[in-house]
Amino acid sequence: MGKTRKMRLVAFLKTGPTAHHHGMWRHPETDNDFLDPAWYEHVARVLEKGKFDCLFFADTLGLFDNYRGTFEAILRGGGQMGFLDPLPVLAVMSRVTQHIGLGATLSTTFHNPYQIARTLGTLDVLSKGRMAWNVVSSISNLEARNFGHDELPPRNTRYDRADEVMEACFKLWESWEPDALIVDKESGVFADPSKVHYVDYAGKWIRTRGPLTVPRSPQGHPVIMQAGASDRGRDFAARWSEMIFTLQHSKADMQAFYADIKRRIANVGRPPEDCAVLPSVDPLIGETESIAREKQAYINEMVPTEVALALVSTHIGVDLSNYPIDQPLQDIEIEQGARGSFEVILQGTKAHGLTLGDAVRRFATSELCPQIVGTPKSVADQLQDYFESQACDGFILTPTVFPGTWEQFARSVVPELQRRGLFRTDYTGRTLREHLHD
Repeated sequence: MGKTRKMRLVAFLKTGPTAHHHGMWRHPETDNDFLDPAWYEHVARVLEKGKFDCLFFADTLGLFDNYRGTFEAILRGGGQMGFLDPLPVLAVMSRVTQHIGLGATLSTTFHNPYQIARTLGTLDVLSKGRMAWNVVSSISNLEARNFGHDELPPRNTRYDRADEVMEACFKLWESWEPDALIVDKESGVFADPSKVHYVDYAGKWIRTRGPLTVPRSPQGHPVIMQAGASDRGRDFAARWSEMIFTLQHSKADMQAFYADIKRRIANVGRPPEDCAVLPSVDPLIGETESIAREKQAYINEMVPTEVALALVSTHIGVDLSNYPIDQPLQDIEIEQGARGSFEVILQGTKAHGLTLGDAVRRFATSELCPQIVGTPKSVADQLQDYFESQACDGFILTPTVFPGTWEQFARSVVPELQRRGLFRTDYTGRTLREHLHD
């Protein structure tokens, strides 16, 4: 008899005031000490106590300034931004934990593969095999300008380069065989040179000689995570990903994405179970259903319209300050190049006949991912339904109150999932990759 399939839980973090909910920092119970190492240490301990597979930091290499051509609205209103480089933050978190996975976002468009492989390889060694790499190719020209370019390359070019970066990083991580480091004082042999290799990788965009300076980590290389939504992005994820982070509006959307990704993974010759598909959801938990709904209404009122407009302007690449916020969403004409992204937002709101202002505020409460609202038991019911309906292999959970969302979820929902046999009661492996297959 095969082992029971277990749900995967990954925490979404930012080194700043918000995650997906752009009113989070304003909640009376949110702790905004995001410049204090102890803040990160505390949440790492909470998530590990809750037996989460992994935590990861989303990141953007700049401040969003699509709206009115300035970052004023985002900065003044506390919109989505990452202040600190997540890599040293993860090193801090690794020192107070033993099991939970630790994920960083790094762009293949702006970072050299040798530096990526060396930095992530170092953290993978120091954490004893718990690192994950959320691979992005970047989506914003503001990031390009911070790295000396006028604009991003076209999407397909970014992904073609990303494939080469991945190939080079894997060859670098494999340039040390697992038993190359000996450190035998008596024989005087420190390492076996025959087990350390040049890689001599040469592609269209990437060249690196190797070998890497970092010996092999306990899990060989970081777990690969990715969030591609386009057709090219999905092909990239099918080739490389072990975890896929996806934003979907409904159960039906999740099921369609799940089936498509699993098919693509099989088509490249990988077992579909080797990659966990994890849609983002936002849990809001109350002692009763009515209390949970009141909490939802309370926090959702905290999103400023200007911040919401700035956020959506960034997502679609169009300055929405030029459009009337009281106009019904379906009546707004967006330029053709951004229409696809705008339709994604429209998809999640068109049934409600919302104005532009209402729609962007709703987007800024969860980026139109489901808010899972209820008591611990009913939240577990909803997660179980998604999990058992071929919609996902688990969830990326995003907070609405920090760190209260994590404390409450770990204390009340995790035990309910454990009672149902859906989630681990303890870690059984040593590395993140082992967690994902326990």
